[in-house]
Amino acid sequence: MKIATWNVNGVRARQADLLSWLSAAAPDIVCLQEIKASIDQLPFELRDVDGYWAMWHGQKGYSGVALLVSKQLAVVAPSLEHPAFDFEQRIATADVLVGGTTITVASVYVPNGGKDYEAKLRFLAGLDTWAADVARDGRLLLICGDLNVARHERDVHPKERKPNQIGTRRDEREALEHLISRDLVDVGRALDPDNDDLFTWWAPWRNLKQRNIGWRIDYVLASSALAARATAATVLREVGTSDHGPVVVTFDGPAPPAG
Repeated sequence: MKIATWNVNGVRARQADLLSWLSAAAPDIVCLQEIKASIDQLPFELRDVDGYWAMWHGQKGYSGVALLVSKQLAVVAPSLEHPAFDFEQRIATADVLVGGTTITVASVYVPNGGKDYEAKLRFLAGLDTWAADVARDGRLLLICGDLNVARHERDVHPKERKPNQIGTRRDEREALEHLISRDLVDVGRALDPDNDDLFTWWAPWRNLKQRNIGWRIDYVLASSALAARATAATVLREVGTSDHGPVVVTFDGPAPPAG
């Protein structure tokens, strides 16, 4: 099972990038963020992506998330849900039946916090409470997306570090750690623990993406039972023209039983 998350920074602008990559890479579940479009603005090729159940949760020009689930993985279309703490179309969840086991998948776009830092903290608190409820129910969980927090100092390139900048503050990092404590594993870091050049977002100037001077703010967080089956995690910096790269995690073997 191959899981991918990608902040496309405008899905209509990245339509060719996305469809070409989907055709070549064939991930089983894709979480998209910052789609910046309502469903009525999407061309047919995106509303009904070939080979996928395509579920969109967006609005015109800002924010928005989506979930794409391979029809080979899930014979029946999952139902999209939105937790109560959602605002600006920032989280979409679905229960995906994989080999007889249900996995709750969330595509998440945490607010940057530059305009309303308190709203960012409230959203992270809501996400934490929701994840706790999922764990309490004994369900397997995948939280994938742009969480807009660099977990540790090493997750920001030395040239990009500034004191007390948003995305690196103590309270938001503590909120992220509390979320991960809900029996979740930061799979990208777990599989590449010694890589100090592991970044997923690069500011769109001075060729920072080409020079790999960036931040690691996009994550695949998996329940520990799922994470134990993860065999590979990669950031595809060369794919597409978004300022984020797709993060792809591969899991081997059947999904473990929940509970």
